[in-house]
Amino acid sequence: MKSVIIGFAAAAAFAQPAQAAEAGDVLVRVRAIMVSPTEKSGSILPGFPGETAKVDDSIMPEVDVTWMATRNVGFELIAATTKHTASGRTGTTGSIGKLASTWVLPPTLTAQYHFGPDAKVRPYVGAGLNYTLFYAENASRGLEAAVGRTKVRMKDSFGWAAQAGVDIDLSERIFLNLDVKYIDIDTRARLATAAAGTQRVKLNLDPIVFGVGLGTRF
Repeated sequence: MKSVIIGFAAAAAFAQPAQAAEAGDVLVRVRAIMVSPTEKSGSILPGFPGETAKVDDSIMPEVDVTWMATRNVGFELIAATTKHTASGRTGTTGSIGKLASTWVLPPTLTAQYHFGPDAKVRPYVGAGLNYTLFYAENASRGLEAAVGRTKVRMKDSFGWAAQAGVDIDLSERIFLNLDVKYIDIDTRARLATAAAGTQRVKLNLDPIVFGVGLGTRF
């Protein structure tokens, strides 16, 4: 981590100034992101009152596009998908461990304000809306060994998002990007099992998304 920080600092120090941002510019960034849920789980009901679930982190690539409406105001659309696993914490479901997995597609649109459009280091903040789709949900082998064949369904989510980041010029058109987002994602998981009937659990995932990557301007 120390070497990464030193590398970023050196890149910023020796970066060449880029052309000033203009209205109508399109910024394209490719990032590596870590999606880290700050989840809050309800009980797994009706069969396992008091037992809750946890959701793991995921690291994946991400592409986003920002259209600059003015030199300071932009609109960013984020495109990425990540896979997550839900596990039991305590009791019967805790002894099973992994319960189910799902792919998550959270397209997010934010309105951003970019500070210092003429500077080499340009911080920005943003806020917007998110619609999250859950797909390819599957029960784990451990869960099906315990309760038989299980069908998993997760409800799609609509919520808000906030972000902060910075672009650091590396050349006339290439820049380093650091970005962090908070995305409001709430869902209900439904597990229709052969032996334990239908179980439901409410999950407030609310992930923090950390991103680092490169961008260019067209």
